[in-house]
Amino acid sequence: MYKNNFLTNSVRLALVSGAMTAAFTAPAVYAADEEVERIEVTGSRIKRTDMETSSPIHVMDAEQIKMSGFTNVEDILNQLPQLETASNAFQANGASGTASLDLRGLGSNRTLVLINGRRMQAGSITSQSADINQIPASLIKRVEVMTGGAAAVYGADAVAGVVNFIMDSDFDGISINVGASGYQHDNDNGYIQGLMDEKGFEYPSGNTDIDGKTYNIDLAIGSDFADGKGHAVAYAVWRRNDELLQGERDYSSCALNGSQSACGGSANTPLAHFDIYPVVDGEVDYKQNFWGYTDPNGNGFKPDDGYRYNYAPVNHFMRPNERISLGSFMNYEINDHARPYVELSFMQNRTAGQIAESGTFFNEEYLMDYNNPLLTELQKQQLQAEFNQTGDDQFVAYIGKRNVEGGARANNLEHNSYRILTGMEGDINDNWTYDVNFNYSATSSSSVYQNDLLAPKIAPRVGAVDTECVEADGCLYYNVFEPGGVTAEQAAQLAGVGIQTGLVTQTIYSGYVTGDIGVTIPSASDPIAMVFGFERREQDYERISDTVYEEGQLLGQGGPNTSLTGEIDVNELYTEFQIPILDNLAFDLGARYSDYSTSGGNWTYKVGADYTLADAYMFRASFNRAVRAPNVAELFDSQSIGLWSGADGCATDEDGNIAFNEAQCANTGVTMDQYGNIGSSPAGQYNEFAGGNPELDPEEAETITLGLVANPLDNFSFSLDYFNIEMENVISTVGAERILNICAETGDSAFCQNVQRSASGSLWLGQSGYVVNLSDNIGGRSWEGIDAAAQYNIELGSGDLSFDIIGSYAMKKEVQPIKGNDALAYDCAGNISSDCFATPEWRHTFTAKYTAADWVLAAKWRYYGEVSYDGTADTRLAEQGGIDAYNYFDLNGTYVFTDYMSVTAGMNNLFDKEPPMVGNSLSTNANTIAGFYDTLGRFMHVSVNLKF
Repeated sequence: MYKNNFLTNSVRLALVSGAMTAAFTAPAVYAADEEVERIEVTGSRIKRTDMETSSPIHVMDAEQIKMSGFTNVEDILNQLPQLETASNAFQANGASGTASLDLRGLGSNRTLVLINGRRMQAGSITSQSADINQIPASLIKRVEVMTGGAAAVYGADAVAGVVNFIMDSDFDGISINVGASGYQHDNDNGYIQGLMDEKGFEYPSGNTDIDGKTYNIDLAIGSDFADGKGHAVAYAVWRRNDELLQGERDYSSCALNGSQSACGGSANTPLAHFDIYPVVDGEVDYKQNFWGYTDPNGNGFKPDDGYRYNYAPVNHFMRPNERISLGSFMNYEINDHARPYVELSFMQNRTAGQIAESGTFFNEEYLMDYNNPLLTELQKQQLQAEFNQTGDDQFVAYIGKRNVEGGARANNLEHNSYRILTGMEGDINDNWTYDVNFNYSATSSSSVYQNDLLAPKIAPRVGAVDTECVEADGCLYYNVFEPGGVTAEQAAQLAGVGIQTGLVTQTIYSGYVTGDIGVTIPSASDPIAMVFGFERREQDYERISDTVYEEGQLLGQGGPNTSLTGEIDVNELYTEFQIPILDNLAFDLGARYSDYSTSGGNWTYKVGADYTLADAYMFRASFNRAVRAPNVAELFDSQSIGLWSGADGCATDEDGNIAFNEAQCANTGVTMDQYGNIGSSPAGQYNEFAGGNPELDPEEAETITLGLVANPLDNFSFSLDYFNIEMENVISTVGAERILNICAETGDSAFCQNVQRSASGSLWLGQSGYVVNLSDNIGGRSWEGIDAAAQYNIELGSGDLSFDIIGSYAMKKEVQPIKGNDALAYDCAGNISSDCFATPEWRHTFTAKYTAADWVLAAKWRYYGEVSYDGTADTRLAEQGGIDAYNYFDLNGTYVFTDYMSVTAGMNNLFDKEPPMVGNSLSTNANTIAGFYDTLGRFMHVSVNLKF
């Protein structure tokens, strides 16, 4: 391999990236002519002597991971300011059961996840992103997070960047780690407790015991074999965490309404709610209606008075989970020209997402007459008087009855993943090496949804016209018209199970050669280095739904959950060049041509440069062009009715307000008679018609980074990196609420034609009213910001004291929802709304660590800047000016008892700070941004490590 004659300069800056996350504690010093091992760094396949490249890379090492106390990899990585929360354990309704990463908030489908520089597969039949649950946290050597875009090196999905898990495949010995952790909180939120007191809801108060407990056992064994020619590492991981319900925290014990002014809840109540309209001359008269519920103190109807069901307490705040992982890493040196290697892994993961009981959910309009055997005489008289009808007339009813007699719903999820990678690397000659490998990975998934109500069985059991429930044949009426009239036996006849199974596979054939051709530019000492490679990826996706799912029979699903099959093949050729211009100036070039079976061929490329000044300062810059082809779900997912969370500005909210005026609502299809008579969804959920689009084109992105990495003092280093990401033809949806709002405000037919109101004007009663919100190449994204990091080390007493900070400043997160329409663009930097994730402008992690001979103590300060609220529906959040700045403090330490035993313990969120509360149109779960802010209170952990 070629030598680097300005090695002193390179090594001086070699580990400054580690300063960003305290991965390393001091710069290395070598003699200028000393040979240093070359390594492959994320973002390039050209091996080099340092961690610094023309693109910014942040490093998190094994000690940081261990001292965080987390055993979920997503919890560990989500502490980095560059990441936003994606799929995590704090999701229940609609959870995939997987864990994913989201760099820059551009989406987990634009964040490429690698293990030792090689791709992971899709995580499940409901997620196209890699499931990082598969990665054993205890065997991670370091994590390299490249935030400059890397599509030219790794292909599509690396638009936002790359997270590369480098595993400790050189581990030697036996390691056993046993750990336990849990949460503790003081329930003393006076505001929400007051709201629950008004409703008569129960809630916990005072200090909890330790709950949400997690237990883990990690085993690793590594050793040389064949007289040192080979090395093998095997690992086994068992992890289990207990469930934690929303009812175990006061701030999540009721579901806030959109304005946070009251505990909202659901109109699907134990005492059934009814929305009833008369039938006049054979037509439903939607100008008249009765909205109320069965009178708990009599046998008639009671007009609605705000009675709602508190569905929150039974929902999972944190899902239960049990996971087993097994794997190994092996390599063997036949000679310098042939070094085979193998990576094997298997994971079984089981979890369940429990949510509140099912119900009839006002799903269908039932035609009824006054001979219905379930109606009481008083109820008949009330309706006939209300509508001026007789016993020979008919009416239609939407029914909202919560299945409290049948118990909670649960989605039991299981994933079995395995990955087999084998390859060969070696020297071709003194200057060139090669690497070829075969990577096959697969995930089989199953979803068993239990205790939901079956839509086809409702009508005959509530006495709808033209249906029949023959009690002699065992059919039991579902007596929703009488308080307490529904029995467990009646509910059991309506309960159904939906099952989905499937398999996701990925097959990769890959190889490359790297080295130099012995050609040197006269002004430089080093030759030009290069890479030439190929890759073929075959991705197959199959999700099979049973008839219950396929036909949308389960009332709690919001619509059909259909089968999905598809495959994408891609053939790629790529190259990289590293061109030294001077001894302290080099250029990086790269290009990749990708030919997709679904979208054809396209080019991606990169240009980068790094310049070292005075042995201590490196300036770097890079430009990356990425093209991301649509994935299987984006292309082929079926189009059907589902749910979106938010607000209909033409519906009357629980405070009696209507956001839009009559003319604006007319744009959305609301008639004069309907205006003021459309009720809002108490749960903040409305219908949308959504799904894939086989006509999608690839999206395009350009990323520019400019940076300075400096080591001006032996014990002080810092880095500053500016980034700018511009995307076009973004594959996404405009958003149902945004379509609705734009239609109301502008009357633009391009939006208004996508709003289909029901005959009553509703977008949530039944399924005839909805907003069309299909995937498309909709517009652009413009992200801009600065990443900063610094580290300072001093000797203090008999140990070393270090300080480091890593932070990210979001200057702009502009979303252009419609291509070419700048007037509709909005900026999410420092804002939260129904369209914007709660992204602080500034977020950082500051760590002070003292390292002595046999112990380490670290204190961490995690800061989330304030977030403004861009909206009006959440009135309490508007009055507060948004979300205040949040400060969390962690204290963790490790003590080494002997050469063979150490203990790590700590407490995160030392002062038990609650997460910020938001209304139901903004919440991701449990009245907050679950999993982003510390969600459950104090986190305490302890683990014992034995190593031989």
